[in-house]
Amino acid sequence: MKKLRKAVLPVAGLGTRFLPATKATAKEMLPVVDKPLIQYAVEEARAAGIEQFCMVTGRGKTALVEHFDVAFELEATLRDRAKSEALAALHGAQSEPGSIVTVRQQVPLGLGHAIWCARAFIGDDPFAILLPDDLVLADKPCLAQLAEAYYETGGNVVAVTEVPHEQTNRYGILKVGSDDGRLVEVTGLVEKPDPKDAPSNLSIIGRYILLPKVIDYLSRMERGAGNEVQLTDAMARLIGEQPFHGLRYEGRRFDCGDKVGFLEAQIAFALKRPDLADAVHAFLKNYV
Repeated sequence: MKKLRKAVLPVAGLGTRFLPATKATAKEMLPVVDKPLIQYAVEEARAAGIEQFCMVTGRGKTALVEHFDVAFELEATLRDRAKSEALAALHGAQSEPGSIVTVRQQVPLGLGHAIWCARAFIGDDPFAILLPDDLVLADKPCLAQLAEAYYETGGNVVAVTEVPHEQTNRYGILKVGSDDGRLVEVTGLVEKPDPKDAPSNLSIIGRYILLPKVIDYLSRMERGAGNEVQLTDAMARLIGEQPFHGLRYEGRRFDCGDKVGFLEAQIAFALKRPDLADAVHAFLKNYV
C-alpha cells in the first residue's frame, strides 16, 4: 500500500451562485470568518499527511496560488508595526516551495474531467480529492478520518452522509452492502438519481481517496448526467475490481456553494473561536 501524499483540488468553477461577489474573485477565496475556503481545504489535507497539491483551475483563478505565496512587502510592514498575530496568521497561509502546482481545465466538462486533467500529477499514486465548497467542522479533520479508513481497507474511500430521500437527485448516491455503522461497503454508485430510483439515501460529499485506476476510466471521456464526464460513473467501474467503502465521518458539513450554507458556516465556525464566541452569542440574540 502506497502512502497517501497527493491531493487534487478542483477549483475551476465560475461561482455563479455568488455573483456579483465572484465576478472578479474566485469563489474559493470567499472567507469563512477570516480564512478563505481554499485555505481550509489545504489545511485539512495537510492534517491528513498530504504533501503535494494540484489545483485544477480555470481563467481568473491566479489568486488561489498567490494566496499561498510569500508576501514580502506585507510581511515587512507587519514586522515594522509589531503585528505579531497578523504575521503568524499570514505564515499559516504559506506553502512549502513546489508543494502546489496547477493545471488548467480549459472547458467545463464536469468533475470527472477536472480530475482527468490532473492525471500527470496523480501518476501511479493514491490521491485525495477535496471540494473546497464542502466545509466540514470536526474535532478530527474529515480527510484525516478518511486516510485512516484508506490505510485500514487498502482501497477507495469516500465520505458519506445521509440526506433527505427527496433530495437524492442532487447527489451521488450509494448502493450499499455490509454496514458496520462506520464503514459501508459500496456495491454501486448512481449520480443524482430520482428519489423513486435511489438505492439509498447515503450521499457522497466532497472528500474522496481514490486509487489511480480511476484515471483509466475517466480517460474514456464517457458522458453521464448533464452530458458531463462524471467522477461517480468512473468510480462505479472500480467496484468489484478494488475495495470500495463509504465512511460515515464524524463532523458537520456545510455546503458553502449555497448562500444559506455559507452563512451558516460563518456562524458555526465563529462560535468555535474562543476570541469570537462570546460576541457572536451576544449579537445572535438580536435576531432570534
